[in-house]
Amino acid sequence: MATLRSLITTLLFISTANAHFTLTQPPSLEGDNFNEAAEDNAPCGGGTPDLSSNTLTDFHVDGESVQVFLSHPQANYLFRATLDSSASGNWTQLFPIVQQSGRGNFCEPAVTAPRDWVGKRGFLGIACNAPDGMLYQCAAVNFVSGSGTSSACTNGSAVSASFTDDSTLSALVGGSSSTGGASSTSSSNPASTSSHNAAPSLLAHAGGLPIGTMAVTAVMILLGAALL
Repeated sequence: MATLRSLITTLLFISTANAHFTLTQPPSLEGDNFNEAAEDNAPCGGGTPDLSSNTLTDFHVDGESVQVFLSHPQANYLFRATLDSSASGNWTQLFPIVQQSGRGNFCEPAVTAPRDWVGKRGFLGIACNAPDGMLYQCAAVNFVSGSGTSSACTNGSAVSASFTDDSTLSALVGGSSSTGGASSTSSSNPASTSSHNAAPSLLAHAGGLPIGTMAVTAVMILLGAALL
């Protein structure tokens, strides 16, 4: 009996520990090898930024969709980018800081970048101020002209978003280090105001809960029944 209770406690801890965020579009540096335990490592979590070896995705400077999946009930995002070949500094803010409320997918359909970056390579970085601390993800990108379109840009049905202020995130742009700097820069052609989209969440996340979390919950229910 005590062993079952200990197992349930452990599963509850695992479920809570897995509550982070993932960058799903553009593809993150980690791809399918996402290391949640390393997500608090600036500037790119478990990904290794190196333009000489990373796989690059086109990023349209007049507007590109950026999508994340959040397992927390609420968190704030900084959308930033750099031309530094190892993402070691000189970060530029691309979009106002956004607060997501509700677990699930959030997609901003038109994140812009400076037009004079066309033809250059660099990194898109997402810094997330979450209940369990600062978390990071990056994507290696080619900056190209025009606007991108993506049918995969979706928002969870329980997700809403709004602009907010976050001094911790604001400190992560400009400067010469991977974790921040005193000055803040922004895109030369900022995108329009984001809005709340109530599109259905992706089936892979089954209504806003990661598959791994759902499996843990199911086991907890079965073990709880065994204790009755």
